[in-house]
Amino acid sequence: MASGHGSAPLVIGHRGASGYRPEHTAAAYALAVALGADAVEPDLVATRDGVLVVRHENEISGTTDVASRPEFAARRTTREIDGRRVAGWFTEDFTWAELATLRARERMPKTRPQGASFDGRFPLLRLRDLLALLDHESERFGREVGLVAEFKHASHFAEAGLPLDELFADELGDAGWADRGGLVCEAFELDVLDRLTRRGVAGRRVFLLEASGAPADLVRALGQAAPRFDVFATHDGLAGLAGRVHGVSVDTGRLVGRGQGADASPGAPLAGAGLVDAAHGHGLDVFAWTLRPENRFLPQGFRRGSAKSAWGDWLGAFTRVLETGVDGVFADHPDLAADARNTMDTTPG
Repeated sequence: MASGHGSAPLVIGHRGASGYRPEHTAAAYALAVALGADAVEPDLVATRDGVLVVRHENEISGTTDVASRPEFAARRTTREIDGRRVAGWFTEDFTWAELATLRARERMPKTRPQGASFDGRFPLLRLRDLLALLDHESERFGREVGLVAEFKHASHFAEAGLPLDELFADELGDAGWADRGGLVCEAFELDVLDRLTRRGVAGRRVFLLEASGAPADLVRALGQAAPRFDVFATHDGLAGLAGRVHGVSVDTGRLVGRGQGADASPGAPLAGAGLVDAAHGHGLDVFAWTLRPENRFLPQGFRRGSAKSAWGDWLGAFTRVLETGVDGVFADHPDLAADARNTMDTTPG
């Protein structure tokens, strides 16, 4: 897996090929590789006994069958996660042996009934299971498949005595991945990325910029004085990130649909190609999330028909994002993103 300004953008299977199979399952990851993904992106959370599990959130009622398991009914609780009250079942209240009895479910069954048809078939994965799968698939296809690991709620887990950076470093060492190429670490919190650097974990660091709000670690430290994500998307914000991280990753709304360009004032958040060019000017890569073909996820001008689950003009929308010059895109359907990239490569300029 190689990236660099001016190179063809990477296609990253978002939680595997999560548009076709329930996310974060072995089936989703294997399919992503088969469909041509350059890398895959797992979200990492921890169990009570310190095992890194691949799940979108530490609250798992929407992506597993835990709510239907009477033996775990008493585990349902409400707690504050990064400033939000969340009710459900949380990975940090389970051992891995307990989570291993659960089965995955489609997170968006109304939008993706095909994925929901696989509900109950696949067990949950640990990070070590995914690393072994990637080793196997890389050998099978004769190419290195990269890993873009996202650290979820790192401050929350650190306060619970489950430091994701330490657990991750140990897992890499045990799996023989400590010096492997194609590794990217990303988070919505800078603190965990700094800790990974201090631990000597290989790979590139990418700071995720949410569409709104402020980083949870900075809110914990500074309260209402914490800088919002928009601050990091300015000329000065990007300059401050240079040397601390290797790139930023932004929602597609920052690239398609906002008005600020390269000539925005230093205090204004950049958007579109202006944001990408400014980041590149500071030596930062830019990734974009998430390319999805359904109408409910597409900008207004690319929707077709009235059904939210119907596919719209995904090729046009994906191409619009790629045309900003991003270095990589996260896609639920890696084959569609690869098609859009290939279409750009063959379009006369």
